[in-house]
Formats: sequence, C-alpha cells, structure tokens
Amino acid sequence: MPLNFKVSGLSDVGMKRRENEDNFAVDRKIGLFLVADGMGGHAAGEVASKMAIDLVVDYLRRTRESDEPYLTGFNTKYSRAGNRLNSAIILANQIISDSACNRKEWDGMGTTIVAAWLPNPSSPKLTIAHVGDSRAYLLRSGDLIQLTRDHSVVEEQLREGLISREEASTSAIRNMITRALGYRNRVDVEITELDVEPGDKLLLCSDGLNTMLTDEEIMTVIHMTPNIERACKKLITEANRQGGKDNITVIMASFL
Repeated sequence: MPLNFKVSGLSDVGMKRRENEDNFAVDRKIGLFLVADGMGGHAAGEVASKMAIDLVVDYLRRTRESDEPYLTGFNTKYSRAGNRLNSAIILANQIISDSACNRKEWDGMGTTIVAAWLPNPSSPKLTIAHVGDSRAYLLRSGDLIQLTRDHSVVEEQLREGLISREEASTSAIRNMITRALGYRNRVDVEITELDVEPGDKLLLCSDGLNTMLTDEEIMTVIHMTPNIERACKKLITEANRQGGKDNITVIMASFL
C-alpha cells in the first residue's frame, strides 16, 4: 500500500537578524524536503544556502531515474537513493566552494544542509542526509527522536564526555560547526536510512529552532497542534517568543 504524506514548510528571519540566510524546499512530486542554514558576510550565507537547495533539487530531479555514475562510487551500505542524495550534496559542496573562491564578496561563505527523501511511495524507506547542525527529528508513538547528529564542537565534547548535556545547552561555542558545504573541496555527508510508518511525523529545522526550544518544548507544540501547517507557525512563534536569536526554518511532514 503506498505511503502518502502531507508536508508544510516555513521560514522566518527571527527577532535579532536583519537578513534571512536560511533557505528550504519541498518537492512533493519526488518526495524531497530540504533545509539549509547559510553563513558568511555580505549576504553570502543566503547565496550559499540558496545554491545548496537549488543544486540538490536539480540534481535529484535529473538523475533519480537515470544511470548517471555516482560521484564517489556506489556505497553498498546505503540504498540507491542514499547514494544519489550523497552525490547531490557532494556536487553542491564542490560548486559552492568553487564559487566562494572565484568571487571576493563570497569568500568564506558556507551552509549547513539537512535533506529527507522518500523517492518511492510504494516503499517506506526514508533517506536522511546532513552536513552541519541543521537537524531531522522523527515523532513516533509520542517520542521525539533526533535522527541527525550535529557536526559541531560541542557535540564532539559531549561524545567524549568532556561536558554535560546541560553545559552543552549554554556553551558559548555551541554554534561552532565542524562541517559545512563550501568550506572545503571535499565534504563527508552523513546518511541515515529508516522505514517510516503511517502516523509518523518528520521535522527538519535549522538551529534557530532547537537553540531556542528544548526537545520537550518542540514535542509539546507538535502534540498540541495536529495540523502540520499550524504546527510550523507555532514552532516559529514559540522560538521567537524565547528570543528568536537566529533565523528559524521548519519543515514538517506527516505520513499517512
């Protein structure tokens, strides 16, 4: 039985920033959702995040049914979709990096990305790919599960037992990331694949959401707001109410 979905996305500049350097895309036809959080002066962050979104969407639309070679070969750990999404993000990184080198005003630009792809409605397999600290969450049976692991200095400190979760939440360097698109010619993309079920909800977000709201607060909003479009609006409203220190972008999908 085909797995259907409803999806909604929203982005907001927040309460402190003048410009919104986040970008997102929803392509219902191919089951693709993406959030990117740009970094860099002179609005170059917005350029990088927009390039990342456009390049990944274009590549997957063009190659999803083709035999075009994968950029780094086929990794048997992942599905065809996982390898295709990995290639898309690697290509985007190369082009953003080259662009940053070729234009002085774009020097130092970069972006995070988190992508979710359900290319085959007859299969429940969802592929998540990410670089940086934009996140993917799964809400299932009342539990909010973080599907991605932040590529950040603080996350590394947590894994090594150097700081506690409470210390991490207030760390002065919690926004210092260890991976991004555009900073180097090569990037390691983290791939996660899982089967989704009817009743599951997926949340993709930039860190402007999860640095303002705890996972418990995010889960409460989603539980109390069954309509996903309203839930996106409510999450952004609550993040702004807590200070809105960064741009805030959310995508929510409900699987039926």
